[in-house]
Amino acid sequence: MTTDEPTLLSDKQLGDQLPNDKKLSEFIKQYAQKVTNVNTIVVEGRLTRMIGMTLEAVGCSVNIGERCQIETNTGQLEEAEVVGFSEDKIYLMPIGSIHGLGPGARVIPSGRAAEIPVGNALLGRVLDGQGRPIDGKGPIHCATTRSLAAEPINPLNRMPVVEPLDVGVRSINSVLTVGRGQRMGLMAGSGVGKSVLLGMMTRFTEAEIIVVGLIGERGREVKEFIEQILGEEGLDRAVVVAVPADNSPLMRIQGAMAATTIAEYFRDQGKNVLLLMDSLTRFCQAQREVALAIGEPPATKGYPPSVFARLPQLVERAGNGSETQGSITAFYTVLAEGDDQQDPIVDASRAILDGHIVLTRELADSGHYPAIDIESSVSRVINQITSDSHRDAIGQLKYLYSSYQQNKDLITVGAYQKGTDPLIDDAIDSMPRIRSFLCQNLNEKVDMEDSIGELQQMMTQ
Repeated sequence: MTTDEPTLLSDKQLGDQLPNDKKLSEFIKQYAQKVTNVNTIVVEGRLTRMIGMTLEAVGCSVNIGERCQIETNTGQLEEAEVVGFSEDKIYLMPIGSIHGLGPGARVIPSGRAAEIPVGNALLGRVLDGQGRPIDGKGPIHCATTRSLAAEPINPLNRMPVVEPLDVGVRSINSVLTVGRGQRMGLMAGSGVGKSVLLGMMTRFTEAEIIVVGLIGERGREVKEFIEQILGEEGLDRAVVVAVPADNSPLMRIQGAMAATTIAEYFRDQGKNVLLLMDSLTRFCQAQREVALAIGEPPATKGYPPSVFARLPQLVERAGNGSETQGSITAFYTVLAEGDDQQDPIVDASRAILDGHIVLTRELADSGHYPAIDIESSVSRVINQITSDSHRDAIGQLKYLYSSYQQNKDLITVGAYQKGTDPLIDDAIDSMPRIRSFLCQNLNEKVDMEDSIGELQQMMTQ
């Protein structure tokens, strides 16, 4: 009579079977290693439906954010990411091309989430949203990889913003002073000069590492930004993540997350990092495309609620780290569609960032560059990083500027009679100097000390 039950060995029998020159712990380690190396069974699924950029599959057990490979009719494997599910249906979004996909295509789970390589080897390189080089300089060899989904920082572990940061732009250094570790938004309509101002700060800002995320913008601008704005010297200490507008929405989302992840790595090494992202609006629009494709209802002007949940998750990753870490000073461009400063993304960004710089079409059209509206712009950490005399000079300039703007129409048509109001008279006399002070040539750098000195000298005249 036979039985399938295993025969249990006594301690003596087990000891007799062990080699004399090995301990029991070593014997167990050998078998544990063999068990670890056993290939697990991968349960594949199949593609059942495709609408737009959304893929629907059944038959596989996967988690949100997991990568899968889908076999095309030519046998090539295309990558996709799990973005949602409903009962036994899995919704995926392709990373790259969808050509060649058909009904019943194999869906192979990878068991891993999106990761990118990080390390000093990234400096001077241009990457796509998956961390792959696109600059033709060969492969990148990094010993470390990081997940794109980072753990949030405990707010009590963050160091406060107490040190001013020189960005080389006179109007920002003096009137809208930025602190190291601050997160600022550049908000304007299309064609007003957001990208050009971002380029000035890229060249002039004092930072050990620069990480640039060109997300969802024109492909033509990528090479121009690298060659004309960064240059060879700037590129040596920079990492560029470029995901133009013709990439899939998921790739645009991951491009923004990849740039942030790379900045986080260098911050954790104790470096002071400058993160420049153009643009935050394209990240939100890509998230909107993904959310609407899987059936999430639109809320504010067509933006689903998940967009306003993902936005702070991305932005809050920048800023100062702990005492042993460095900092990420971040500038995000935000597109105000139709020059509407109440656009949902503009309004949401203004609420979660540490300050905003508003550029107006009126100033740009009048030849005032950079076209910064100092009335509408604010730096929320300016009280912590400036002296009393500096803040007094800022207050005087804004008071004169605001007085002139409020009475501009009367002054322009000649309805205001000089001598009626001493404050307006002073504002009229001061405006030529103020305009000249706030304007700056594209290739001109004005450091922090000179900017503040010029402001205080002008306000004492």
